[in-house]
Amino acid sequence: MKWILPLALLSLSLSSSCQGQSDENKKKTVMKPKVQKSDAEWKQELSQEEYHILRQAGTERPGTGQYYMHFEDGAYRCAGCQAVLFTNEQKFKSHCGWPSFDNVADNEAIIQREDRSMGMVRTEVLCANCGGHLGHVFEDGPTETGLRYCINSAALDFEPGK
Repeated sequence: MKWILPLALLSLSLSSSCQGQSDENKKKTVMKPKVQKSDAEWKQELSQEEYHILRQAGTERPGTGQYYMHFEDGAYRCAGCQAVLFTNEQKFKSHCGWPSFDNVADNEAIIQREDRSMGMVRTEVLCANCGGHLGHVFEDGPTETGLRYCINSAALDFEPGK
C-alpha cells in the first residue's frame, strides 16, 4: 500500500512529460493551408471518396486505387488543389496496395505529422497547399532514400507528361 501513492505520482509525471512533448511536436506541424474552404465547399467540389480521404483522413482499400499500378510519364497532383506532389520518376512498385513514391516533387509540397490513430504510430502526409490527407510515409522503402510514401489514389490526379 505504501508504494501506491509514489507509483501514481510517477505515472502522472510521466504522462505530463509525454503530453508536453506531444504538444511540442504539434506546434512544429501547425499548418495554415494556402487554400482554405468551408466544409460545404469541399463537399461540393470533391467526390464522396475524395472528400472522405482528403478531408476526413480516410483510406481506400488496398489494391483498388486507379494509380496503384499506374506508371505513365507525368505528375501526380493533389486532387483537392492540384498542387504537384509526386512525379512518375519517384514512383515504384511496392506491392503494398497503394501508389508508392520514394520522394516528393518538392519538399515544400507536403507536411508530415505524427499520427497515432488505429493503435499505431505513423507519419501522416498532408498537402501543404490545402491540408488534405494524402496517406503516410514509412522508412522501409527499397531505394536510396529509404522512404515509401504510401498515398491514396483518390487523393491524386494525374497529369500526363508532354
